[in-house]
Amino acid sequence: MKDAPRKITFDEELGEIRTRLSEMGDEVELLFSNAIKSLVQRDSLLAGSVIAFEGEIKILGEEIDSHCLHLLGRAAATAPVPQFVTQTLKIVIDLERICNQCSCIARSVLELNREAQLKPRIDLTLMAETALTSVKEALRAFLGGNNALAVQVVHGARMVDDLNDQMQRVLLTVMMEDPSTIWRAMRLNSISKYLETIADHAANIAETVIFMVNGRGRSWPAG
Repeated sequence: MKDAPRKITFDEELGEIRTRLSEMGDEVELLFSNAIKSLVQRDSLLAGSVIAFEGEIKILGEEIDSHCLHLLGRAAATAPVPQFVTQTLKIVIDLERICNQCSCIARSVLELNREAQLKPRIDLTLMAETALTSVKEALRAFLGGNNALAVQVVHGARMVDDLNDQMQRVLLTVMMEDPSTIWRAMRLNSISKYLETIADHAANIAETVIFMVNGRGRSWPAG
């Protein structure tokens, strides 16, 4: 007679959620990086792959949700629910919305690549790099319970907001000086706003960390 399979412990399942969330974070960062690379390099194939891969990340998010909900049901009768689990459910939503913005960037890239590049070239690189750093550090802050890093992410998101405001002014000037640029400038305007939205989602994650650290029952699995 075969032995019954060993039941996964509460702590093991909590660790699995942490692992899956880390994997999802890595995939989101790669998707974002590729979206920006497709913009800078005018790479339509890469932009297409970003759009196609969004669905894979959503599946991973659904798996994390399933683990969290199972653990919540398991914990309800025996122990207080760790805030790490309840907040992970919220963070998965932010990560999925970041993915959606990456796909929006990629779709704008496909449209822009059918036209000549704007001259002088409109440079979104600094904004993109700052937003990407915010996403990376937000996940690190959450997984490690790092309040100081979370505060840095919030400041980085504000910087992206400021850069977006600057970009809107630059694009408005370009369109006023040369109406033939309006169609392309409007799409770059959209990309700038997508980047701002991505940074805002990173700030949401960071603010979750700040909330948990400030004496409201933080609980992180060991990493």
